[in-house]
Amino acid sequence: MPQRHSKNNNDLAFFTYDEKKKLGYGTQKERLGRDSIKPFDACCLCLKPFIDPMSCQKGHVFCKECILECLLAQKKDIQRKLASHELQKKNEKEEEAEKLLLQKARELDAFDQQNHGAVPQYSDRNQSQDKNGFHGANSVKVTSYEEEALRTMKAFWLPSATPVAPVKVDAPSTSTVCPEGNEKLKLKSLFPVYFTEDTSEGKPSSSLDRTYICPSCKVTLTNTLSLVALSSCGHVFCKKCADKFIAVDKVCLACSKCCKERNLVNLEKGGTGFAGHGDHLVATEFKHLGSGSGLGLVRPATKT
Repeated sequence: MPQRHSKNNNDLAFFTYDEKKKLGYGTQKERLGRDSIKPFDACCLCLKPFIDPMSCQKGHVFCKECILECLLAQKKDIQRKLASHELQKKNEKEEEAEKLLLQKARELDAFDQQNHGAVPQYSDRNQSQDKNGFHGANSVKVTSYEEEALRTMKAFWLPSATPVAPVKVDAPSTSTVCPEGNEKLKLKSLFPVYFTEDTSEGKPSSSLDRTYICPSCKVTLTNTLSLVALSSCGHVFCKKCADKFIAVDKVCLACSKCCKERNLVNLEKGGTGFAGHGDHLVATEFKHLGSGSGLGLVRPATKT
């Protein structure tokens, strides 16, 4: 009888290492492909080749139409939240005023009953008596307070009297944020970005197969290069030329416009939806995909 090894032994009460490996258990690591990474010339919102690109001070590039629609939608949402917060404050003030009026009315009724001596007044600590100190002698008062008690009664066994937890709306922030970096973003802080198109071949190219070059060293721009944009004029250079010439001479190499060191903005690169921005494009969080696949379902991973 042949010896039963872990690879062909399937009568155990637990999974062997080889069976777990075939079922895809454990942490699976794999490098994300090119299709999972957003190209440098794609909008961070629509993920399409950008039209009239604009960048924030953190280097996130958007289509002009996309980022304007995003900021407008954020402003509308802020106005809606502010209106909801103001309505909540108004309701709270009305409830407080109503409670004060009701408390004053009860104090006046109690004072009137004590002075006239028609109905004895009992302490609220006496649980055997009525909550408001009235008895059957004053049927009108008893009826009115009973109706109020039924209206405000909290009972889990009655659908109409089931208590509802009040929803508190906090005061919203009035500033719009960048959809990629989540930092505060204003419309005036955006600046247009101009990429230098490669026209050496002499044939017209569509928006899908355009190639861009560095206006200084004429190197084709790809995802492997770090790019730098000037917020003063918007021209884009590779980081090597920006550090070697622009940072030293303080002049744009394309339009000869003066700039400062703070005008150098490093453009973010990487993927959206599959991996975070930056150079470390390796997913670190996985989930079991299925039996016998041996692969993991990649979830959005953070920078490492």
